[in-house]
Amino acid sequence: MPTTQKKSQMPWLVPVLTPFLWGSTSFAAFALEQDAAANTRQAPPDIDLRQLFLDGGAIGYIIVALSVVMLALVFEHLITVRRGTLIPDGMAEDIQKLIQQGQFKVAETRCRASPSLLGHLLGAALKEVDFGYSAVEKALEDAAAQQSARLMRKIEYLSIISTVAPMLGLMGTVWGMILAFMEFERKANPQVSELAPGIYKALVTTLFGLIVAIPAISAFGFFRNRIDELVAKTALTAEQIFAEFKRGVTSRPREER
Repeated sequence: MPTTQKKSQMPWLVPVLTPFLWGSTSFAAFALEQDAAANTRQAPPDIDLRQLFLDGGAIGYIIVALSVVMLALVFEHLITVRRGTLIPDGMAEDIQKLIQQGQFKVAETRCRASPSLLGHLLGAALKEVDFGYSAVEKALEDAAAQQSARLMRKIEYLSIISTVAPMLGLMGTVWGMILAFMEFERKANPQVSELAPGIYKALVTTLFGLIVAIPAISAFGFFRNRIDELVAKTALTAEQIFAEFKRGVTSRPREER
């Protein structure tokens, strides 16, 4: 009788222990797999910047030179393309007082002495005061368009660098790939690992080109928007300076009547 009772209890233990055994086995297999992957995982290769410059070759040096030019242009534009340079403090008030006093020649001389954007606009407008406000307004519009184009041509070099740098990088990469495959072709039974160094060196110039092009095009967009904003603000300031002159010219025919 005791033996019969033990045999009848065994089927109840099987469904209880099966999930536990299956989970333990799966966890152990997963842990072993992770340990094996950790043991076979290699550390990322160290990047030697000096070696990168050497691998870039002649084209890489040209791209580096373009990066220096780009940094110099950005620094120069940060100084010149700003509100304090294009719209000097106090100039608008001084010229407005001179215009209200009728001293147009003195105001024009002072504007010509200032190399700022506001000075160019006001100087061009003051030359036309004898022909009425319509001529002054036309002179302001023409001067604003001319100075805006001049400033845009000034920052256009950043756009050129952003285009030339990646093209030079691509040319260096193509040339490096040609040399790598020519070397690969000379060998009877080449290995893929033998081709990797040549491809790596070929891609260095593309990396250099992108490193220069991305900040160059970003700086060009930034300065382009700043120029548009400052030119519009300067033109509005110039119109406000001639507001009193405009009212005087438009009211003159009524007084004559």
